[in-house]
Amino acid sequence: MKRLRLIFMCLSLLAFVSSCNDDEPTANVSINEVQSDLGGDVTGDGGSIIRSYSWNNPQARAEYNMDITAAKGGSFRLVMEDADGNVVSDYTLTRGVGDDSKYGVSTEGTPGDWTITITLTDFVGDGSFSINPGA
Repeated sequence: MKRLRLIFMCLSLLAFVSSCNDDEPTANVSINEVQSDLGGDVTGDGGSIIRSYSWNNPQARAEYNMDITAAKGGSFRLVMEDADGNVVSDYTLTRGVGDDSKYGVSTEGTPGDWTITITLTDFVGDGSFSINPGA
């Protein structure tokens, strides 16, 4: 009976340990802010994530650059909202569909604290972005 109980406990422990793996796909956004410029890197192994950041833009427009040249799959979306909450730029790069990089200028918005939202969907690989005031 003790032996049966020991076998049951060992099997239960094995089932618990094997169910605790960390194989879920991940995605990450890292931010580098240098004075008035905002930039960062995006990485993923098939995961999805949404991150928003506040960025002070003293100008009415912003220049942006984004790329997924080192990505193997998924999409990378960059949305900028001005200080009044109006969307002034919204662009998505999808691996294997269209360009793998984008440079542009936002439409005119209200200067102040802008919201920058990065969305990675099923993203595999690396990418980067930069945002600068004015144009």
